[in-house]
Amino acid sequence: MRTQVGIIGAGPAGLMLSHLLHLQGIDSIIIENRSREEIEGTIRAGLLEQCTVDLMKSTGVAQRMMREGHFHEGIELRFKGKGHRINIHDLTGKKVTVYAQHEVIKDLVQARLDADGTIIFSVHDTSLHDLETTQPTIRFKWEETGEQEEIICDYIAGCDGFHGPSRPAIPETVRKEYQKKYPFGWLGILAEAPPSSPELIYANHERGFALVSTRSPEIQRLYLQVDQNDKIENWSDERIWEELQLRIASHDGFKLIEGPVIQKNIVSMRSFVCDPMQYERLFLAGDAAHIVPPTGAKGLNLAMADVQVLAHALGEFYRERNRGFLQNYSDTCLRRVWKAERFSSYMTTMLHRHDEHTPFDQQIQLAELDYVTSSRASSTSLAENYAGLPVECPKDWIKKLETPLLKN
Repeated sequence: MRTQVGIIGAGPAGLMLSHLLHLQGIDSIIIENRSREEIEGTIRAGLLEQCTVDLMKSTGVAQRMMREGHFHEGIELRFKGKGHRINIHDLTGKKVTVYAQHEVIKDLVQARLDADGTIIFSVHDTSLHDLETTQPTIRFKWEETGEQEEIICDYIAGCDGFHGPSRPAIPETVRKEYQKKYPFGWLGILAEAPPSSPELIYANHERGFALVSTRSPEIQRLYLQVDQNDKIENWSDERIWEELQLRIASHDGFKLIEGPVIQKNIVSMRSFVCDPMQYERLFLAGDAAHIVPPTGAKGLNLAMADVQVLAHALGEFYRERNRGFLQNYSDTCLRRVWKAERFSSYMTTMLHRHDEHTPFDQQIQLAELDYVTSSRASSTSLAENYAGLPVECPKDWIKKLETPLLKN
């Protein structure tokens, strides 16, 4: 098989990259180790920054999101039994959109199939080869026959997540990895209940952090800070609701609307960055290159920013034979990635209780929350980062998608 850009991974990064390349007349093939049913059915969080929403709208894949998404103009920080609203729209002119990641994936898969794009699901034993040559290759095995297939590419995009084969293909002598593991996790539930709040609530409580989110008018998403080594078997539905009600409680008598718990799990939390995000003809994007704790809601949005930078760089190469943007891909992305890592670490540190915290540390944490909710300058900084920092692409590059002029 032969293509211009071989893409490993059919998550948001790989699918959006393929879509953006298609709009420029650039061929790509996506391979994915899971089935279509798995990637479209795995329920994940989904809070979209303004720039992610704008990207989807400008490239024609936002119709269902605009109908079914929930558009929020602010968030609430709750501590010491009182809620404090951060008015993101007033402070930045932007909004955030609650629209689950698997719904984004459904929309992008459909867009690629409608355009006769090639997505090969359920592959095995994927490996990367010849990255130092002008014809890097991807090898994998077909699910049906077990036979090996090879895709010869101009470039390879590793959008295959933290555990995929792309990042390890960069020699250890070249890549440097930065990591921080947090001593707590999140217990997340999906509940059949109407929204308890019109916007997200981030709660700091002496028993630990809690988050109230939403998925649809009928399904709510809620989280509790727990020990990272805790077992989900220790958490009955009754215990979960009791703990949530306790941590979210406020002096005005606020109560969560409860309902049947239809899904629950515990996830660990970490920060991770790989530098560089490129090696020869390989480019990493999304979770393959970086992980953020979910407190800042940056994971999917960083992936979308990465591939916007990469799609623009590839377009400049195929249009003008300009390699400058490709050569600067890693540096361009990492500037935004480290700012998102900083913000996610800030939110996590400010909102979670730590076992090693002294009474002094806890008072400093509360003072930080008091400051960010009472100072317009500090509130603006939080709102600016939460709604999403700009993506480093020329402002008019999306317009080039409408008139691709590729040179031979």
